[in-house]
Formats: sequence, C-alpha cells, structure tokens
Amino acid sequence: QVQLVQSGGGLVQAGGSLRLSCAASGSAWGNAALGWFRQAPANYREFVAAINWSGTNTEYADSVKGRFTISRDNAKKIVHLQMNNLKYEDTAVYYCAAAVPGQIRVEWSSYDYWGQGTQVTVSS
Repeated sequence: QVQLVQSGGGLVQAGGSLRLSCAASGSAWGNAALGWFRQAPANYREFVAAINWSGTNTEYADSVKGRFTISRDNAKKIVHLQMNNLKYEDTAVYYCAAAVPGQIRVEWSSYDYWGQGTQVTVSS
C-alpha cells in the first residue's frame, strides 16, 4: 500500500509559480508510478502529469507542457509538481496519485491511491 499526504498550493497571480509536494509512506513506493490530476468545479478529473517508478519517464498534458515539471525523490519518498507561468485556467483542486506497478498511466481510474487534494487558485 501507499499513503499520500499533499502540501503546497495556495493563491498566486497569473504568471507566478507554485510547487506541490506529495509525501508517501508504505512499502509499494519503489514500484509505484505517480501522477498529478486536477479537478475544477463542475469539471471532470483531468490528467496533468505522471512519472514512472524510476523517474526516467514522464508524461504531461498538452495544456501544461513546458510549464509544469514532475519529479520524484525515491530516497525521500516524495513527488513534486513544479508549476511555472501559471494561468487562470490552472485553477483547480490538485491531487497526487500512485499506481502499482510503476508504468506511466494517464487515466485517473487506473490509480490505486490518492492524496487528500490541495487547492491552487490563480488570479488573473
């Protein structure tokens, strides 16, 4: 199993940056793919970024490519989402997620474990 606790987020002006973090515990961390999703009010849960178990492969939604970076530190059991040049439309609740085994996947339904969610609000 994997337990995920998120931190970061908040309010930022358009063009600014934020970093989200997700600390994990549990025995399955080393074999888990990690992803970030987001959900705005009245919207579906949207894929943002994912990284495989070793950190050698990443995947991004087209809407965030070149602005967001996902990374993981397996020794510290933590995954980050660095968000730069934020836009108003990035406003949402962001969730980290873990899936075993550790190949990248982009469908939210394929993830087994979820963080509690954190609000990101970008003012225009």
